[in-house]
Amino acid sequence: MPRAKLMVVVAAVTVLSGCASVNLEQNLSSANAATGGFTDGQLTLARGQNERDALRQRASDLLAKPLSQKDAVQLALVNSPSLQAIVAQNWADASNAAQSGRIANPILTLERVRLGSETEIGRLLSFGLLDLLTLPMRKGIADQRIKQAQLRLSSDVVDQVTQVRQSWVRAVAAQQTLTYTQQVVASAQASAELSKRMQAVGNFNKLERARQQAFYADTATQLASAQHQVTAAREELVRLLGLDDSQAKELKLPERLPALPKEPLSSLDAGRQASKGRLDLQIARADYDAAARAQGWNTVTTYTDIELGVRRDSVFDGTEGTHSTRRGFEISLQLPIFDWGGLRRDAMNAQTLAAASRLEATARAAGSNLRESYSAYRTAYDIARHYRDEVIPLRKVISEENQLRYNGMLISVFELLADSRDQVSSVMAALNAEQQFWLADAALQASLIGKPTSAGVAGSGGAAAAEAGAGH
Repeated sequence: MPRAKLMVVVAAVTVLSGCASVNLEQNLSSANAATGGFTDGQLTLARGQNERDALRQRASDLLAKPLSQKDAVQLALVNSPSLQAIVAQNWADASNAAQSGRIANPILTLERVRLGSETEIGRLLSFGLLDLLTLPMRKGIADQRIKQAQLRLSSDVVDQVTQVRQSWVRAVAAQQTLTYTQQVVASAQASAELSKRMQAVGNFNKLERARQQAFYADTATQLASAQHQVTAAREELVRLLGLDDSQAKELKLPERLPALPKEPLSSLDAGRQASKGRLDLQIARADYDAAARAQGWNTVTTYTDIELGVRRDSVFDGTEGTHSTRRGFEISLQLPIFDWGGLRRDAMNAQTLAAASRLEATARAAGSNLRESYSAYRTAYDIARHYRDEVIPLRKVISEENQLRYNGMLISVFELLADSRDQVSSVMAALNAEQQFWLADAALQASLIGKPTSAGVAGSGGAAAAEAGAGH
């Protein structure tokens, strides 16, 4: 082959192979564009000490005040090593995907053979001809795999942010629960102490005093559990935020959960938000497209492989003092004698069918997941609003009436204390309902973007039982 033609071929191969590439900033931009409305923040990867210092300063600014749920998400984005690992791994996956769309480097073989007075120097430049011919197809497959990596990065970020939101809700709710549990314990302790003194002067029998003491013992156990729950929920949040020991000491949470929204999200609005493009459907569709593209390319390679080589040999004759040059080509062809690639083609067909079935299953489940998440969200909202608007005001009225009756010496102090415990138990049940709503809200937001998360709704039976047990 003339040298000019060879240079043209090499240049063309270089240009084509350079097209399959990956850019981390582009991947991050795609992920931020897909999840920006969900996270209200920007995902980044700290690759140097200056960038890490900047992110740590941003984390310190967020920790300087009580951490809201929105700020908790921002803190996780800039501080969590888990999120940094997700981004770095995505970079690696995308780079490997891009590498598959490039042609393999040519192989240069040098030979030196001496026979008598003759010395032969051989030079062979070979490359995969089939790789070169299928390069445009492999580049398309690589681009599809890069797109898959971008979508999975967005999905992983949504999953991590949802965990942070729900963990924040549990941590704040645990603090509130502990506060009200301490009030119940104080009431039970006062009741037990009073019953002890009244029995000592003969105004209380042994059975009634034992009942008051038993209730006080039960509430002491509940207090210990509530104290541990505060620690467990807080440490779960610390881990998700990626806080070190010094940062964990700075973490301050609000005293209470946010108030319920005035109106819940309507089903029509939820449907419109979800129709903008779900991540689970995009991922399943990208997986199917990648499998279908790969099948077309791999079908050819399962039969054979071809290598083309350009040879140039120089022969030196020491006796005659002559020098000659030989040029030519070499073609290496893999012969499908023992293996015709049938099993590999069957595997590719099965993978494509599996990807198509997963796409269909995801599409069918998308609407069901959204309806379930919205039902949990709306039910939790209705229960929480019922406690806020009906149960708590009624308990307040009962407490005020019992206070008046106690002032009129119509009821005993023990009945007044029992009513106080009932009121606190109702407040704790209302708090649990608020917690369930905010957990369901986080799950619904994840479902709308295409990352379904289970969100159960706690029934009112447990709360009612707690109220009954707290009574007398």
